[in-house]
Amino acid sequence: MKRVFFCCMFGMVAALTGCLNQEQKVLKLAHGLDVQHPVHRAMEFMARRVEEYSGGKLKIRIYPSEQLGSEQQCVELLQLGSLAMTKVSAAIMESFTENYKVLGLPYVFRSKEHAFKVLDGEIGQKLLQSTEPYWIKGLCFYDAGSRSFYTVKKPILHPDDLTGMKIRVMKSYTAMQMVSAMGGSPTPVSWGELYTALQSGVVDGAENNPPSFYTSRHYEVCRYYSLNEHTRIPDVLIISTRVWNRLSSKEQEWLQKAVHESVAVERQLWQEAEAETLEQVRKAGVEIVYPDQKPFADKVQKLYESYQPNSQLYHLIQRIRSVE
Repeated sequence: MKRVFFCCMFGMVAALTGCLNQEQKVLKLAHGLDVQHPVHRAMEFMARRVEEYSGGKLKIRIYPSEQLGSEQQCVELLQLGSLAMTKVSAAIMESFTENYKVLGLPYVFRSKEHAFKVLDGEIGQKLLQSTEPYWIKGLCFYDAGSRSFYTVKKPILHPDDLTGMKIRVMKSYTAMQMVSAMGGSPTPVSWGELYTALQSGVVDGAENNPPSFYTSRHYEVCRYYSLNEHTRIPDVLIISTRVWNRLSSKEQEWLQKAVHESVAVERQLWQEAEAETLEQVRKAGVEIVYPDQKPFADKVQKLYESYQPNSQLYHLIQRIRSVE
């Protein structure tokens, strides 16, 4: 009888455990960043908050460092519903809706504070919603700092210094147009292949923010960092609409609340990381220069003029510039 009793109890426990497992939902989040990157750390915070709000019923499992593929591959998996969430640069979103192009325009934001007001306001919210027809829902914008040029053989002190240089850019029409306008030769290279491309001379330099320059170890190859701060392209946390629509209203609320809290955490982490990483690359022997931004801004004015025939985008640019 005891044997029968214990077998019955074991079966009941197993059944209950199975029910609990069925009740728990796990969302996979993949991205290409290093685990020390402030965006990754902010997403870890978000995952903890989701679990706390849901009492363990909803979890986020994070796969960093391109474990599940490149940025583009993660977006494709997300559209299929095979991946729940990923982090992409706003530049990647240009291929889904052209309104995102304006965020990549050089010097469209007057400052970090100006950028936050735009992204946290009505303009930013509409941009996040604009990709839903493509099975992508934007959840928030993360600070990705300002992007500047880093190079192997010489510093960039003036746009003329870019003449004849192959500069790695993201697969973004706006980024390629910007480098061309400044006199360089834009060369799209995936993030995972960039270190080797710099080392082998496939490209002469690249452009990115200080934490990415440091965590990628590109400073080992590029000994010059010219902080001309041409763009302030945010990162975007996105979720598959196929996954989002399967969540209950309560689960959506838990997730969105945790996401919102993670934005403030990420911005603080970013500010700290930016100061720390600049100091680290300086100690590693990188020459950091602060060129006059005006000649760079003057070179790209024709990019703004090219948007005049597109009344929708040109109006959006004017709205961004009018935000106080």
